[in-house]
Amino acid sequence: MKDQLQHLSKASEKFSQLSLSHGKRTRLWRLMYGHGPRNGSLLVLPLDQGLEHGPTDFFPHPPAVDPAYQFRLAVEGNFSAIALGVGLAEKYMGEWCGRIPLILKLNGKTNIPSDAEATSPLFASVEDAVRLGADAVGYTMYVGSPRQHDEFRQFEKVRQDCERFGMPLVLWSYPRGAAIDAKGGKGSLYAQDYAARVALELGADIVKLHEPDDSTAHSPAPYNTLQEDASARTERVVRSAGRTMVLFSGGEKNDDDAAVLRKVEFYMASGAHGVMFGRNMWLRPLDKAIALVQQVHQIMAKYPR
Repeated sequence: MKDQLQHLSKASEKFSQLSLSHGKRTRLWRLMYGHGPRNGSLLVLPLDQGLEHGPTDFFPHPPAVDPAYQFRLAVEGNFSAIALGVGLAEKYMGEWCGRIPLILKLNGKTNIPSDAEATSPLFASVEDAVRLGADAVGYTMYVGSPRQHDEFRQFEKVRQDCERFGMPLVLWSYPRGAAIDAKGGKGSLYAQDYAARVALELGADIVKLHEPDDSTAHSPAPYNTLQEDASARTERVVRSAGRTMVLFSGGEKNDDDAAVLRKVEFYMASGAHGVMFGRNMWLRPLDKAIALVQQVHQIMAKYPR
């Protein structure tokens, strides 16, 4: 118990140095030290796939179509937060209020149109997040899209409202669009590194990114000449995010539990503040998902932030 208190004291010293309003500080504390690993790292369960990908994401595990399944997993698995849109929050959050922090997603899109001119319109507000008791809001930005000028202006209002209401801002910083495809693709180091820097420049508190791949073809200089391994690439992206905390995406479901755990270890060792695991958790039977997330906790306990 004494060691745990000493560790928490050291962690809180780092936290106290962040430039945050009282409202943001209080809400981030609940996310980083009141729930989940409770050591300054973050383990988030997202449930925005029904909008972003459609109902087919739930086909491999039919119980997951009921949001109550994800809420139960978030609570019993001791996640830092659950991330979802306003409709799900209003209709399902009631019985779970206070038991799991909420990150309210403010915008989104379907995957029906082409991503060539991707944009993600608002369908909720920061005031909605306050009303629903959220501890943060989430905003998707399609970096490099021909529509990014509209998204920047839309983001400006969200950021200002977050400052006014003391609400932490999590940016899903996703490279998309024809120009990104022509410069190496959305998974390239160039694209992910740029997305990390955009999050910092725009004022996000936390950014969700994808691990950069090893493709360099068509990327602008000097990215097209870099010869970096996976660790160096990922650490570079974390550095580019600066004082914006990085969460890496868990991606599509991987049936190999050991591979999922290796990814968690890799991301945390690369300097990330945490991971956002959706389908890799809620497409598993509940008992197996909880067993897996317990192992994730054991890894994240080694990487206090």
